[in-house]
Amino acid sequence: MDARPANDGQPWTREQLILAFELYCRIPFQRTKATDPRVKELAALLLRTPASVARKLGNFGAFDPQLAARNISGLTHGSKLDEAIWDEFHADWNGLIVRAHNLRREREPQKLTDAPLIAPTGPSEKIITAKQRLHQAFFRDAVISSYNTRCCVTGLPLVECLVAGHIIPWNVNESRRADPTNGVCMSATFDRLFDCGLLAIEDDLTLCVSGRVRKLRDHAAAELVAARHGQKIIPPARFYPDPECLRWHRENVFHAA
Repeated sequence: MDARPANDGQPWTREQLILAFELYCRIPFQRTKATDPRVKELAALLLRTPASVARKLGNFGAFDPQLAARNISGLTHGSKLDEAIWDEFHADWNGLIVRAHNLRREREPQKLTDAPLIAPTGPSEKIITAKQRLHQAFFRDAVISSYNTRCCVTGLPLVECLVAGHIIPWNVNESRRADPTNGVCMSATFDRLFDCGLLAIEDDLTLCVSGRVRKLRDHAAAELVAARHGQKIIPPARFYPDPECLRWHRENVFHAA
């Protein structure tokens, strides 16, 4: 019979909760089960059972307003530290990614060859590149999982064709680079239309198609794109797009006429 993991039954530490919250953000809530491979992987890292990790992910779900709006409740009896972690890193997504990476590196140095992401002498080009790669991976996972691996415009469920796009671009607001509420999941064509300002989203999640596209006398443009004008996107299960970001895009990128 397997021995009980060393930390199972012990209070969760701040460091363990950071890693659990980072995983919570990256996988769909319905996948936060003890049988999920990523849950098992984190359990092995933390010397806890998969069931213990799954329960903790469920505790974080109790703080999620989007789940509550859909009458989905997380597990109760979470701790004050759980809530503190939720509040802290919802205001510091970039910090979450860096902290989680460095914690994993401390626990699995043989698997992570990158240097720590906070260098005492200042960031090198290598560290900046590593940060960008980790930010992109987290952002993609968080956004695509929140839309249940479907294009928010068409419902296309092919992950190979999906893009986790920033509403406010990376180079405009660094603090929101990893923020999943600054993202939408679209198939590649609609992502490109959004980036080019030929598509926008209202605060109530209604799609706006540029007049330039709607005026085209082209069957494909009319059927595939213009017909979406006035429709609503498929809402995410969590991490709703921030209205502040959507307004910025409409005011600075979108070509209405």
